[in-house]
Amino acid sequence: MPVVIAQERPDSADAAALIAELEAHLSPLYPQESRHGYPVDKLLREGVTFFVARVDGVAAGCAGALLVGSEYAEIKRMYVRPTFRRSGVGKLILEHLSDFTQAQGVNVLRLETGIHQIEAIRLYQRFGFVRIKPFGPYREDPLSLCFEKRLA
Repeated sequence: MPVVIAQERPDSADAAALIAELEAHLSPLYPQESRHGYPVDKLLREGVTFFVARVDGVAAGCAGALLVGSEYAEIKRMYVRPTFRRSGVGKLILEHLSDFTQAQGVNVLRLETGIHQIEAIRLYQRFGFVRIKPFGPYREDPLSLCFEKRLA
């Protein structure tokens, strides 16, 4: 299963479709005030570097990295289509984001996710992320969890 991860604009057809699928999945699980994902236009406006993972040419997943100075990079809009879960695509995306972040001179990755994203939380923890207090724009929310991984 060859996986290719490439940088793309979040408004490309495949990236936008993946983000829309993620939004459709999260919408019934969380009220609006507990959903912190950037829409495509904000990903562009905020300069999020976005990547799409393809398996045999088929868009399988995506994620972006928002560099917050040299302090940390935040993972934005990470999603793997259900048919590609448990195949290693998520881990490969995290490795790619880690490599990208370090290449930018940043050695900390952070993310926020919802409590109902059990598979994602397990993936993050297996990859070495640990729970932290809310950071940046996030505040205490019983439906939200924040994680961090030190890369160096």
